[in-house]
Amino acid sequence: MGECDFKVTIVGLGLIGASYGLALKKLSYKNVSGLDISSEILIKAEERGIITKGYLSAKEALKDSDLVIIALYPNETINFIKNNLNNFKSGVIITDTAGLKEEIVTKINSILPKDLEFIGGHPMAGREGKGIDMASGEIFKGASYILTPVKENSEENVELLSNLAYSMGCIKVIKIDPATHDNMIGYTSQLPHILAITLINSNECDSIDSFVGGGFKDLTRIAINNSSLWSELLIHNKHNLINSIDNFQKEVENIKRALINGDENFIKERFEEANIKRKGIQ
Repeated sequence: MGECDFKVTIVGLGLIGASYGLALKKLSYKNVSGLDISSEILIKAEERGIITKGYLSAKEALKDSDLVIIALYPNETINFIKNNLNNFKSGVIITDTAGLKEEIVTKINSILPKDLEFIGGHPMAGREGKGIDMASGEIFKGASYILTPVKENSEENVELLSNLAYSMGCIKVIKIDPATHDNMIGYTSQLPHILAITLINSNECDSIDSFVGGGFKDLTRIAINNSSLWSELLIHNKHNLINSIDNFQKEVENIKRALINGDENFIKERFEEANIKRKGIQ
């Protein structure tokens, strides 16, 4: 059976889940089902061709699925698998899209039967806003896709997900352990979200619209986000994130001290070092 003949079920048709459906449609996957708690969303997904069939019942949606993509919040992902262990088809590949990996992978593998396989996944893709109306099959293009395989995973199935990510337009697939993922994401993704909301919320002026340029807009773009999702991600990864915040605060204190002392050379050096480091990011 070719990969496009797989029966795929996407659990949760929000921004990422629905975008996954649109991307699979472009790849000519013939049987992509959707599972959601909202019949209205399922109807919309069928009308837009995001899925071939929608389900409100997990038992019906999962029974013949070869690949299950769970696009839910971290806690919901764990609970969904826990509550549906008897509904998955033997030999199924299960993956997720959450921006948290160590807790999810550990908890799921502690309860998963040997004939089911879970491979942690995290597409580094998204858009401002949330929900099915924001979905696009193009959001994976040019993005990185992170997989967090562990000893329970087969090389064949990890490679299958890797190939799927590339076929959707991802330019890089990174395979790392779940703990390393959470440490790196705490710095590169979660800390920037904290900085964005802090910068916006620290404003003490009545109106800043006339004084906002491209730099401010770029720095604060991600302040427009899914607050429920991001607050959950931050809390679950707090041990890594607090360390990143501490390092950031030390750097800010160094700049503050240089300003107090009038140390223009130090500030210039920090700009120059940052310039070099930023140019090294591809």
